[in-house]
Amino acid sequence: MTGNDYVTEADRTLEETYEEPMSLAAYVDRIFENPTIASHASKYLLEAIEAAGTRTVVEEGEENERYRFFDDPHNDGEHAILGNTEVLNEFVDDLRSIASGRAKDEKIIWFEGPTATGKSELKRCLVNGLCEYSKTPEGRRYTVEWNVTTAGADERGLSYGDSDPTAMDDKHWYESPVQAHPLSVFPADVRETLLADLNDSLEDHVPVRVDSKLDPFSREAYDFLEERYRREGKEALFSAITDDDHLRVKNYVVDVGQGVGVLHSEDDGSPKERLVGSWMHGMLQELDSRGRKNPQAFSYDGVLSQGNGVLTIVEDAAQHADLLQKLLNVPDEQSVKLDKGIGMDVDTQMLIISNPDLEAQLNQHSDRNGMDPLKALKRRLDKHQFGYLTNLSLECELIRRELTNETSVWEAESYADLEERIREPVSVTVKDQAGETRHQEFAPHAIEAAALYAVVTRLDEENLPNGLDLVDKALIFDQGFLQEGDSRREKDEFDFDSEAHDGEHGIPVTYTRDTLAELLQTDRDRHHAELSVEDVVMPRDVLNTMAEGLADAPVFSMGERSEFENRIVPVKNYIFDRQESDVIEAIMHDKRVDEETVAEYVENVYAWETDEPLYNDRGERIEPDPLKMKLFEVEHLGRFSEAEYDGNVPRESVRNFRREKVITSLNRHAWEHRDEDFAVEDVDLTAIPVIKSVLESHDWDDVERTFEDFDPRQWDDPPSGTETETVKAQTIETMVERFDYSEASAELTSRHVMGQVSYRWD
Repeated sequence: MTGNDYVTEADRTLEETYEEPMSLAAYVDRIFENPTIASHASKYLLEAIEAAGTRTVVEEGEENERYRFFDDPHNDGEHAILGNTEVLNEFVDDLRSIASGRAKDEKIIWFEGPTATGKSELKRCLVNGLCEYSKTPEGRRYTVEWNVTTAGADERGLSYGDSDPTAMDDKHWYESPVQAHPLSVFPADVRETLLADLNDSLEDHVPVRVDSKLDPFSREAYDFLEERYRREGKEALFSAITDDDHLRVKNYVVDVGQGVGVLHSEDDGSPKERLVGSWMHGMLQELDSRGRKNPQAFSYDGVLSQGNGVLTIVEDAAQHADLLQKLLNVPDEQSVKLDKGIGMDVDTQMLIISNPDLEAQLNQHSDRNGMDPLKALKRRLDKHQFGYLTNLSLECELIRRELTNETSVWEAESYADLEERIREPVSVTVKDQAGETRHQEFAPHAIEAAALYAVVTRLDEENLPNGLDLVDKALIFDQGFLQEGDSRREKDEFDFDSEAHDGEHGIPVTYTRDTLAELLQTDRDRHHAELSVEDVVMPRDVLNTMAEGLADAPVFSMGERSEFENRIVPVKNYIFDRQESDVIEAIMHDKRVDEETVAEYVENVYAWETDEPLYNDRGERIEPDPLKMKLFEVEHLGRFSEAEYDGNVPRESVRNFRREKVITSLNRHAWEHRDEDFAVEDVDLTAIPVIKSVLESHDWDDVERTFEDFDPRQWDDPPSGTETETVKAQTIETMVERFDYSEASAELTSRHVMGQVSYRWD
């Protein structure tokens, strides 16, 4: 594309975003065609969230529907809120109640949580999502603008000057500074009738509500025009006031400052200045209106003024605790004052964000029982608790975001797809002290190790079900099940404590990020004649550094340091098992049993148990083959010896295995309802755990049985011409081609695994 092409594309984008101003009557016609554009603040926010749709996720082992809006889809996930889906769904439920006017109208929504739990992302995600939604036809947001110069008045008006022959020029049009709703121009009784007619046509349980009076700035223009035309004896007074020459309805893109108000921790000023704005004293005399303050001389830069019409956010609310008391009447009365004589109606969804320190401030007088001066404020706050992520896959995703420019939200058809992402290596380019760039690799399972350790520190170990450790709990939370040998146990089979404090404390992602960034700049004392092993960060490097750094990290208490240090051993064991599995699978990759052989075994076992017929290629009925079943169980499964058969006839242990592990796990429905077009590929063989293990996994017994002269003690430098040399070369090649290892990380991982295995070999 050329430069002109990009400019043209930008032109097209803006053309699709903005419309030509319209008359008030045209706007009314428009809302009957598309009622969502007239929605009040809470309903508009709800519609923006729902418009993005939902997707299914698993968090803490439970399947849930998640609103895609919180994945920040318009920005490719840049400010996606990872996890906390249940909390976000509760927030949407509250919005639905507020928008419908059924309940919680007086509530101020409060998001609380420790640092690095996604609260700041929530703000950015809301702003991004609302901005993009307002650019869509169904999400258009409208306000009014005024021109009194066209009235030909001699008095000074909004133009701050006399009548002008160029009265219709854009410079004489003044937009409502608080995004006044166009319907607020109508007299109350007419507006009530209009809304009743509009809501009668809606197929929505949430009616459109517009209760706000015209804002003070617009009211000044309205009153000026009304007085002018009344003196002239106009009969159709409202039509004259709202004539196209004086009033236009225009759309605006929702953003911070226009529809979204954000009060930051560093913002200062009096409560009124922070909430509404301030008088511009230099203009008070210029715009004096018969001895009273003219609302045109007000700045309207407070958070409620900016957020009128959509959303008001108070960030780091503990820094504005004094302001929260002033907000008490806003949800109830939906109004605020510029000063004693001038009030302004406000339609905005209020939301505050804080760390746990705000709750400490709110509870400072709780021991006074009924005399707590903050009781009314606490009653207004509707708290939603953000926690640290307790899903391994989500934490991996978050860490990768912190280390790279990846922003896309992970979505997967199955957990197997997620598992691939979890174990993936990450390559990062860094500059050394000499200013030269180097490629550093976090080996496969390195990010997984960091994420799993962080998650394990966040889990409550009280009342763990018997036989489980915190790594097991983390896996159940992420997968929704736990695979134990041939058995798969779903989460609901475990009795987890419903009062557990999972995600309330632990290692934050910022600590993990800083540790990993430090490792990229750390010299590693390892060398290889041909491979850049010094540029590889291994899982054990990550775990050791994270544990060692706890002592010097001021963010942790002494108790937390001790607790977290004690949780690293099961994580190390699990990650080693993952590395060991990679190495074994690479060794045995060419020895995997093909699905045809597995399918033949399953068919024979099923026919053996149920007396179902088997047919050969010629369509002739045949009996199950006891020899084939025996060979598969002895050679491929490696579970039985010759002693457990009487010739080819299985003894009790083998018969029980076939019934309990194969038949019971098999999807009987698929087999019993097969027709003449049935083929073995119609059945998901991986639904049978023991068959899944044949297809996907092996152990050291398989290695020893397959490679009789293999010796792991020779791995580091295998003698020339030995079977160990051949196996190593093929293994490294497979790890690189099929398991995402580099040659260097494959060398280091396989050495580490063989170093441990050699101690127990023979």
